[in-house]
Amino acid sequence: MRAYERLLEYVKVKTPSSEENMETPSSSCQFELAERLVGEMKELGIEDAAVDGKCYVYGTIPATEGYENSPSLGFIAHMDTVSEFTENPIHPVLHENYDGQNLVFDEGGRVLDTVLFPHLKNLKGRTLITSDGTTILGADDKAGIAEIMTMAEYVLRSDVPHGKICLAFTPDEEIGRGADHFDVEGFAADFAYTVDGGAEGEIEYENFNACEAVFKIQGVNVHPGSAKGIMVNAGAVGCEIQMMLPVEETPEQTEGYEGFYHLIKINGSCERAELVYIVRDHDADKFAQKQQKLKEIADVMNQKYGEGTVDLQIKEQYRNMAEKIRPCYHLIENAKKACENVGIVPKIQPIRGGTDGARLSFMGLPCPNLGTGGYAFHGPYEHITVEGMDKSVEILMELVKIYGIIKKE
Repeated sequence: MRAYERLLEYVKVKTPSSEENMETPSSSCQFELAERLVGEMKELGIEDAAVDGKCYVYGTIPATEGYENSPSLGFIAHMDTVSEFTENPIHPVLHENYDGQNLVFDEGGRVLDTVLFPHLKNLKGRTLITSDGTTILGADDKAGIAEIMTMAEYVLRSDVPHGKICLAFTPDEEIGRGADHFDVEGFAADFAYTVDGGAEGEIEYENFNACEAVFKIQGVNVHPGSAKGIMVNAGAVGCEIQMMLPVEETPEQTEGYEGFYHLIKINGSCERAELVYIVRDHDADKFAQKQQKLKEIADVMNQKYGEGTVDLQIKEQYRNMAEKIRPCYHLIENAKKACENVGIVPKIQPIRGGTDGARLSFMGLPCPNLGTGGYAFHGPYEHITVEGMDKSVEILMELVKIYGIIKKE
């Protein structure tokens, strides 16, 4: 099967993860896809394929005889999707010989606009895959799964010599928990790549340092007619906190390596209020400065309105994997070589987000990310091309060949 054929089937299994549920997996529907993948892996000849109680799928392709001393190479993708735009069944649509112009979806009246997505013009002549316009497509990251599975089939059906290949499919990546129960020791790979998002040929090994920051505000609520000198309006204090942050350091004002403060939730009343932020920066020093800025704001508010008015809680989420990848920079050099071998110009760029690989790198498994050929994830405009997926599979195959001829020291 070609990768896109697998994708068309995988996306029909809805697998949204849920931030509200603290169990692993956060949604039982992820087991449906996991069990399907295990069955497919066994049919291909991956005898040890299995899903564990936390919904992590593992399997290995043993090394070709005589290549047991080559590095064990891992490939990882995630099974869950975002929860937004998943209310309806997902119906993937193929647009053959796409003309590079605005595309009107079958349902919902949305338009895939070349002004908003200028890269579309470069996809002219390809077969574009979208949803019907009412849901996500689910290529994030079922495209990665499809490409890894297709690569595995090629390896098992060919005589290409290779070292041990380790495969894993994880739950709950979209809610930041994909690495929580990953069995790094049992996975037994020397190095790995996540295959998750981005155009074919994209190579990512620098991601944000990330934390969540929550301001909990306790107000003093009295009758407004006699409030002078007494009332502390928690909602107004929350607005004041937001206004103390630099307006140019928000997601809508930044790009590339620039970090930001992102207010993702605000609620409350005069009595109590809460502001939830995610804070991001590639640079560790600037990231620390951002956290210090938040602490200073909390201190200023408590000095102004009384100690205990504002409680700031900061929780680290993930760190920039670059510090773990740079000592293993062959992962990047070989990914570039793999792209070039199949006629793709590699594009190394920072991730303005995080991946399972970021956390896995700090768990002892160096793990940069490779693109799948997709675009505009996390919404109804999500799309990918058949040709981009084919190239991504070719890149994975080249990496298998490259690491197959390397011997461990």
